Amino acid sequence: MRAIEIAEPGGPEVLRWHEVPEPEVGPGDVLVEVAASAVNRADVLQRQGFYDPPPGASPYPGLEVSGVVARVGADVEHVRPGDEVCALLAGGGYAERVAVPWQQVMRAPAGVPLVEAAGLPEVACTVWSNVFMTGRLRRGETLLVHGGASGIGTFAVQLAKAFGSRVVATVGSAEKAERVRELGADEVINYREEDFSEKVRADVILDIIGAKYLARNVRALRTGGRLVVIGLQGGSKAELDLGALLAKRASVHATALRSRPVDEKGAIVRSLVDNVWPLVEAGAVRPVVYARVPLAEAAEAHRMVDSGEHVGKILLVR
Repeated sequence: MRAIEIAEPGGPEVLRWHEVPEPEVGPGDVLVEVAASAVNRADVLQRQGFYDPPPGASPYPGLEVSGVVARVGADVEHVRPGDEVCALLAGGGYAERVAVPWQQVMRAPAGVPLVEAAGLPEVACTVWSNVFMTGRLRRGETLLVHGGASGIGTFAVQLAKAFGSRVVATVGSAEKAERVRELGADEVINYREEDFSEKVRADVILDIIGAKYLARNVRALRTGGRLVVIGLQGGSKAELDLGALLAKRASVHATALRSRPVDEKGAIVRSLVDNVWPLVEAGAVRPVVYARVPLAEAAEAHRMVDSGEHVGKILLVR
């Protein structure tokens, strides 16, 4: 079997396509013959040496795949060889085959090409668990999503609109603003030109920046608002004005998906299939694909992500 290995921490050039041992299929595991994977910001951080896989996870990057079930271990439920699936991973997606707990495997949505389905698990689970399960976004409320042109952002915009919410997104260019409006955003703010905290009052904020935006995020919350922090691109340490938070009866949540135990991920996956897959299959929400790159050329895909010019997902195709 071949997979992308990280030779050493560094730039895209450290990603190498090599022969590696076959994954072990234990009790409760599903072996997926990979059709495609997708690039996530976490993969870039792992490549740079800043985000090691959780204990016991594959050392290869890749947090999501689509493909066909090749084999199942003992005690596997609801999954059979030959099924077309997509899966949420703790690692190992940049490979020809990957073993994953059955709880994290979901049927590929009807009407979505199998390759494109690789761009769904990580972003869909992230948005559903954080915006709706943790943030409790309701119809008629306002969601502010930072990084609206990212894979997570493009999915969050569509899903929140499909559930009847008002959506405001921040982006870094006029071109990205236009694409995000096309996906349904009610308002788009270029963070290079305007201060979002002066323009928006949101019930839920999905934040990938962290420390740099903390004070402004609290300012942008409505009374009873919920700030959900899922990334630290702007640092991890900042001063929190508890008085401002108390005055608004607001809350701050910091969550991660990759490190959660299998049972928690399984609960998210089941809720996602029940509540979100029908919208995907109806065409109300779709994966936004920027480019398809051969898996063996993952370094080129990482260069695209590093450039920051993409909108949506970059897929790695077998």
